[in-house]
Amino acid sequence: MRAPLFWHQPAGLTSTLLSPLGALYAKGTERRLAKGPREKVGVPVICIGNINAGGTGKTPTVIALAEKLRDRGIKPHVVSRGYGGSVDGPKQVDERTHSADQVGDEPLLLAAFLPTWVAKDRAAGARAAVAAGAEVILLDDGFQNPALHHDLSLVVVDAWRGFGNGKVMPAGPLREPVALGMARADLLLSIGSESAQQRFADHWGASVTKPHLTGELVPLPTGLPLDGMPVLAFAGIGHPEKFFETLRGLGADLHAAHALADHQPLSDTLMTRLIREADLRGAQVVTTEKDAVRLKPEFRARVMTVPVRLRLNEEGPLDAALDRILDFGS
Repeated sequence: MRAPLFWHQPAGLTSTLLSPLGALYAKGTERRLAKGPREKVGVPVICIGNINAGGTGKTPTVIALAEKLRDRGIKPHVVSRGYGGSVDGPKQVDERTHSADQVGDEPLLLAAFLPTWVAKDRAAGARAAVAAGAEVILLDDGFQNPALHHDLSLVVVDAWRGFGNGKVMPAGPLREPVALGMARADLLLSIGSESAQQRFADHWGASVTKPHLTGELVPLPTGLPLDGMPVLAFAGIGHPEKFFETLRGLGADLHAAHALADHQPLSDTLMTRLIREADLRGAQVVTTEKDAVRLKPEFRARVMTVPVRLRLNEEGPLDAALDRILDFGS
């Protein structure tokens, strides 16, 4: 499903009427988080999560953290719920044999970079990862899950959208109130352009009570020149418009931009229609890395992937937090 438009608009009648349901949802989250004690698995656990529902840039953040840890000589493993996948786990993901239908698109993408586990029971997944040699657990999207002790919690937010109308689902985009989430977080990372960061600071700066990192998703070279290329783009991510703006920034001639729902299945019918439309327009079909892993093999040759990576504007607070939990600073 796509997020309702009123989630990202000033509070109006619809969000006001739904606010009592949002209060119930928030209370349920608070009760679930109060359960304990949380399990410790013998290695540091870094949680990469969000307060918003939907995509905020967690997957590029996990990849960036994994690279930082490996630069320190540490072996990280990812543990994920495997949203959208059928496997209960714990199961280590093999990008060569598993499909997105089995393990979810994000774990399938992450498995190309580092050992990745899917587990509906996060604690069981973490134990399996440690048994397989993990020296740090990167817990993907586990901020509202009470199973594991978090040595470091990093909350990721889209800088342009911020926390939307500030209300909890279904009245707004939040899984819990901002104040409650920020009280548990160690770091906040807002991802977006300079103008998006300014927008976030103007609207939500007063809510940031923890060290605040900023960063931007930057495209990697694809080997094919996008400048002037006729393009038909599709994206089934949390904020598809960001991907389309990236393509425009690379100089692509965007003939069509199809915003799909987050994690939307890429059916034969849908892909055949998109490819036929691109052929009629004389355009190249382009998508994101996360969408590309959901493509069937027969469509992959027709679709160009534009990968992005997280570039942090400052790394001091994150390095200091890693020093603390990894005992590098002692």
